[in-house]
Amino acid sequence: MNKSIYRWIFYIVGILILAVGLTLNTKSALGVSPIISVSYLFSQLTEISFGDTTFVYYCLFVLVQLIMLRDWQVLFQIPFSIVFTRFLNLFSECIVFEPASFMQKIIILIIAIICTGIGAALTVNMQIVPNPGDGIVNAIAIKTKKEMGLIKNIFDCCCICITLVLGFMTSHAFCGIGIGTICAMIGVGRVISLFNHLCKKTLQSKAGL
Repeated sequence: MNKSIYRWIFYIVGILILAVGLTLNTKSALGVSPIISVSYLFSQLTEISFGDTTFVYYCLFVLVQLIMLRDWQVLFQIPFSIVFTRFLNLFSECIVFEPASFMQKIIILIIAIICTGIGAALTVNMQIVPNPGDGIVNAIAIKTKKEMGLIKNIFDCCCICITLVLGFMTSHAFCGIGIGTICAMIGVGRVISLFNHLCKKTLQSKAGL
């Protein structure tokens, strides 16, 4: 099989896995994913759909990347955001499972963290168009010359802090923030690091990168 086909297969699979991971994080009822906690808060404040507020949030990430990298190709992340946030809305409607116990919530959360980390790593490693949330993390990693998993941990922590501050200011304290958000803040970055350590070179070689 042509290596470019492998590249696109890995990329599309990464997008789907990432969307499932972010959706499951919300469905666990233990808090939303850290990086989209801000957009989730705004969706609750404005009653605009979660996918739509996430799209606006992602456009802001693209603008920051454009300033940092001065690379106009990051603008391709905007049409990507339109498609990706539609997947978020779709999976949010299709995945209707409601965890009945705390143990079920924890299991869903663990699956969500693993999916989010693997999906983020796959989409970035294929070097096509990353999810803006992961694109900005990768841009910071490039600029600081630090490992992406570490930057992901730091960036997620900053997102949670912003959400908490805005939540207290708008009388929506801890909106979307829970034990799952904290676990994801730590876990997703570690999954990215582990996945890249074990699979990145092999997958990129398979994809001709």
